[in-house]
Amino acid sequence: MNTMATLAIKSVRSRQDDIFFSGMSILILAAVFLGFARTYFLAGVFRAHLPNMLIHVHGAVFSAWILLLVAQTLLVSAGRLDLHRRLGMIGAGLAAGMVIVGIFAGTDALARGFIPPGSRLDPKTFYAIPCFEMLTFCSLVTLALRARSDGPAHKRLILIATVGLLAPAIGRWPFHFVNSTIALLGIIDSFVLLLVCFDLCSRRRIHRATVMGGLVLIASQTLMIPIGRTVFWHHFASQVLRLWTSFS
Repeated sequence: MNTMATLAIKSVRSRQDDIFFSGMSILILAAVFLGFARTYFLAGVFRAHLPNMLIHVHGAVFSAWILLLVAQTLLVSAGRLDLHRRLGMIGAGLAAGMVIVGIFAGTDALARGFIPPGSRLDPKTFYAIPCFEMLTFCSLVTLALRARSDGPAHKRLILIATVGLLAPAIGRWPFHFVNSTIALLGIIDSFVLLLVCFDLCSRRRIHRATVMGGLVLIASQTLMIPIGRTVFWHHFASQVLRLWTSFS
């Protein structure tokens, strides 16, 4: 009886996970589309007016990750774990490529002196943001790959890693309030809060991967700007810029 009850609980929990993580992946897709619809997706993607080919590649690679996330969650929901695992191998390679392309795109923005409209940060301080985002993404995806045999931990770490990439998309939403840093971070962290609420409702406790991933994300958000304003970081950014321009 105890065995049957345990199996029933696992079955219900698995179904709840399928619905929640599929819904979250679609919500993330909608958030990204809303942010980049006018300047990228509805502008013809590769016909969109972007600074250079590197930014086109950046957009394509990061879009592929979001689409892969949706596909992977739907495959798990459909019980196609065989295809999920095969695509997971592609996803690992894609994640590695994203880190490289993300750092290159951030450095290209530094070389162009780019800062978001309305931002009070200088380009060298702003450069800390893509660097910390890529470091956070790389760390969480690495932890997720190590935990791939533990489904609940794996999916939570992948979800939070992806949430950490949403700032550029959310910052481009056609709403004035997202110009506030507090509002922007609040929206991003609300995705993690939804995961916390789901854990409490479905498990009566917060999953350890949610705690770990959430703390890594919040630590990154808290430290990136203060570190970006330091003399050390500005010296580092200057050296990177000098190296980048020497190869341009």
